[in-house]
Amino acid sequence: MLLLALTLILTFSNCSKTSSIEEVRDETGTPENPAPPVDPNAKQYTLVPDKEGRLVIDNKDGLYQPGDILNLKGTFYAVIFYNLSGSASKPIVVRNAPGTVVKIGNPAWDGGSWSTALSFVNSHHIKVGGSTAAEFVINGSTKASRNAYFNLSLSAHSDNFDIGFITIINGGTGIWAKTDPVKNDASTHYPNSYMENLSIHDVSVTGTYNEAMYIGHTATYWNLSTNQSVYELAPGQVPGGDLVQPIKWRKVKIYNNKVKDIGADGIQTAAIDQLEVSNNDVTNWGLQHNPSHSGGLLIGGRVTASNVHDNVIHDGWGDLCQFFGSGETGAQHTITNNLFRDNTANDGVTFRGTDDAVIKFTNNTVARPFGVALRINGLLGQKARQLISANAFIQPRTGGGVVDDRAYIYTENGGQVTEGTGTSINTKFPTIAAAGVDVNNYFQPLPGSALLSTGFRLKAF
Repeated sequence: MLLLALTLILTFSNCSKTSSIEEVRDETGTPENPAPPVDPNAKQYTLVPDKEGRLVIDNKDGLYQPGDILNLKGTFYAVIFYNLSGSASKPIVVRNAPGTVVKIGNPAWDGGSWSTALSFVNSHHIKVGGSTAAEFVINGSTKASRNAYFNLSLSAHSDNFDIGFITIINGGTGIWAKTDPVKNDASTHYPNSYMENLSIHDVSVTGTYNEAMYIGHTATYWNLSTNQSVYELAPGQVPGGDLVQPIKWRKVKIYNNKVKDIGADGIQTAAIDQLEVSNNDVTNWGLQHNPSHSGGLLIGGRVTASNVHDNVIHDGWGDLCQFFGSGETGAQHTITNNLFRDNTANDGVTFRGTDDAVIKFTNNTVARPFGVALRINGLLGQKARQLISANAFIQPRTGGGVVDDRAYIYTENGGQVTEGTGTSINTKFPTIAAAGVDVNNYFQPLPGSALLSTGFRLKAF
């Protein structure tokens, strides 16, 4: 691939930048903190767009080495990196040029090539983002074809990424990170390899047509002959030959992000072992009103060992939280201290996992869901007893229906539940007034509230 960095300035000076960061309290109560400093003695390059507004770097010859800093300066229609690799101790840093705001993307894109704003292909050990989110901006397509546009993508085994302090606006999919199976490349077939270590933090995503984040491959199987996803095997069909599973991520952390005004799912995850989702604020998703793509937070198929905590998911169309994860090899899941409140379609929280996945669902507040507060559906194989304790379920079925015991916890198709007792009992209230919570302060208990020690508590910052 031809190197198209037409203007490249190599600097050896000690260059550092400091800036004051205004603390911004979002619904999670978590302020934005500045990005940690980089090595001031690192070799730095300043990269600018070509005459077409693009930058394409193929690092197969190793010009850029571990620990280098690549400063992007200007306004780019598209930036693509191939074969860019740092190391575990010395990642390559891709950032805005100090003292400038970098803008990447093409709001006027309406089909054809150059459909990704910022792309990393077969790249590893990379730290990408700004000094603050306001200094690294990705502007996606606003046109009719924008459903096919990607704002930031990781593909072809790209892994060991730290993505932080970025503002993403419009486009199709905000952050897309997975590897499709390839017929003659066994390393793209599970379990022959994994993608390791992904952190996404302090990112603002607004106005995407599809998902704000699409992390991990959603296909249960992949047909190598047709290059199509297969979600359920036909009677008598068995894996093997051209029917393989996509590789998984291992060790993914998604935290301190703000997601708003999203066409499909807010944060969607799948095919991940060891997933942590925390301190995110997700609101106004599901704008397409497509029931198949309408989860505020989605813990998807083939996810094992997940920990979901301290998130605020609110005011959207569709389920507040959906779980499709797996209990294979005894993997367990924890969902604790989250505020799930106010939606205008479907249920509050839904469990539809596989392989007898067990979820410890504790100290969450599920308030004013359109349907039932918690639905446990064993249809896909999640038939082990779910451990439900110290939660506050408040005013279910705002969309209509009888508020009886099953409005709070609804089991079907073999789903089972074990509820807490004593100080771990779940509290259940037909109205906000009965719960005694402050709807303007994260549904925290008012003096004398019947919540006692149950439900979500906002952590101090």
